[in-house]
Amino acid sequence: MNRASSIAMLIIGIILSLIGASLAAGGLAVAVLASDQRDDGYFTSPTERYAVASHALVSPRLETFGEGTAERLPFDVGTLRIRVTAADPADEIFIGLAPQDAVEDYLDGVDRTELRDVDFTPFRPVYRNISGSTTPETPESQEFWAAAASGPGEQEVTWNIAPGNWTVVVMNADASPGISADLQAGFRSELIQPAGTAILIIGLVILAVGVPLLVLGAIGLGRAAHEPRQPTPATGLPPFPASTGQGGAPVLATPAAGLATPATAAQHYPAEIIGRLDPGLSRWLWLVKWFLAIPHYFVLFFLWFAFAVTTIVAWFAILFTGHYPRSLFNFNVGVIRWNWRVAFYAYAAAGTDRYPPFTLAHANYPADVVVDYPDRLSRGLVLIKSWLLLIPHLLIVAAITGSATWGWQVQRGEYDGTGGLSLLGLLVLIAVVTLLFTGSYPRPLFAFIMGLNRWTTRVLVYGALMRDEYPPFRLDQDTET
Repeated sequence: MNRASSIAMLIIGIILSLIGASLAAGGLAVAVLASDQRDDGYFTSPTERYAVASHALVSPRLETFGEGTAERLPFDVGTLRIRVTAADPADEIFIGLAPQDAVEDYLDGVDRTELRDVDFTPFRPVYRNISGSTTPETPESQEFWAAAASGPGEQEVTWNIAPGNWTVVVMNADASPGISADLQAGFRSELIQPAGTAILIIGLVILAVGVPLLVLGAIGLGRAAHEPRQPTPATGLPPFPASTGQGGAPVLATPAAGLATPATAAQHYPAEIIGRLDPGLSRWLWLVKWFLAIPHYFVLFFLWFAFAVTTIVAWFAILFTGHYPRSLFNFNVGVIRWNWRVAFYAYAAAGTDRYPPFTLAHANYPADVVVDYPDRLSRGLVLIKSWLLLIPHLLIVAAITGSATWGWQVQRGEYDGTGGLSLLGLLVLIAVVTLLFTGSYPRPLFAFIMGLNRWTTRVLVYGALMRDEYPPFRLDQDTET
C-alpha cells in the first residue's frame, strides 16, 4: 500500500467513523430516553410560573407538518399534553389549542402576549406584547378549539398531533386581563424509540465500514514512517536501547546542540520530548502564530480522532497478544510528534519561528518526540493503567493545563465561569511578553515550560498504552535547553 492510498483510506475512514459515531451516539441517546419516559410515558418540562398583564398568553405558531400533508396520517405522530394551574386557587383558568387562523380572528384587536422563548436554567420567559383595546368574549363560548379545559385548580388538555398550524392559548375563564399560572408541557410518541434504534443501526453500519478503513490507513502510514534508528553520537548519555527503538524516531542530540534531553541514566524514561529554543526569535511573531497554525489545528482534530480509534484497537491487541501493533504504534507516535511540533511553535512553548511541517515522520525541526517501542506489554495492566493508575498524574496535568475561569453574567450580576489561562499558558505568555520587550526568551523559564510539557507528554504516552513504565513525578528541567 503506497502513501497516497494510505492517506486516502485514513481520510475516508475518519470521516465515515465520525459520522457513524455521531449517529450511533445520537440514536443510542434517543432510544435510551424513549425507554425511560417518565410521568405516564411523557417527556415533561419543568413546571414554571408565567405571569402577564394582558387578556391572553399565546404560544408561537406550532407548525406540525408542511403544506399538502393529509389531514389523517397512517401512523401516530405523538401526543401533546399541557397542564395549567391558576396561581390563585380561587381563580378559574382556561387552556385551549386551536388552528392559528381561528385564534388570530378571535383575538384580533385584543391586548395579548406571545411567548417567544423560554430559558429554563435559570427560568426566564421571553414575551412579545401585542397591543389592543377590544375585550374578547369568554374562550369557552368559542367552538373552534381542538382541545380545551376550563375551571379552578389544575386543568389539562391532551391532543393527538395533527397536520396544520396550531396555537396554544391560556386565559382567565372570564377573559379578564392579568394572567398568572403554572404551566407544564409534556410529549410522548411511539415513533421515538424505533427512530432512535434505526439511527443507531445506521451509525453502527457506517462505523463498521469507516473504522477498518481508518485502521488500514493508519497501518499504511505507520509502515511508511518506519526508519531504522541511527546510532546515537558519543555524548556521555546512554542511548535508547537499539533493540526496542521505535521506527522513525529521531537521533537524540547532544546537550551542546541545545536539545532538552535526559541528564542521567537514572532519569531516563523511554518517552521523551525534544525542544530546542531558537536563539533569534522574533519579538512579535508569537502574536500571530496561533492564527498561522489554524491549518494544523484542523488536521490535528481528525488525527486525534484517528489516534483514539487506533488506541482502542491497540487495547484489544495488547489484551489478547501482549503486543502493541508496530504500525499503529508508529502512527500514534507520529500524531503526538505532529501535535508537539505545533504546540512548541504556537502555544505550549513558542520556542521557534520555523513553521511546523505537515508530516507524522521525523523531520529536521527543533521539536520532536522519542518513544521506545516496547517488546511486550502487560495484558493485565492494560485494564487499569490508562485511568485508575493515572489518577495522581491526571490531577497534576489538570493543574498544569486546566483553565482558571472567570466571567461576569450581566443579567444576574454574578460571576460565572467562562474561560481563562492555564498555568502552562500563563508561563508561556510571561515568556513571550518578556521576549517582546527585551528581545530575549528567559532560558530558566523555558526549562520550566519544557518540564511541564515533558510531564504531560509522558502521561499521555502511558495513558495511550505505549509503555508499562510508570511516569516519574518530576519535571526534568535541569537539562541543557
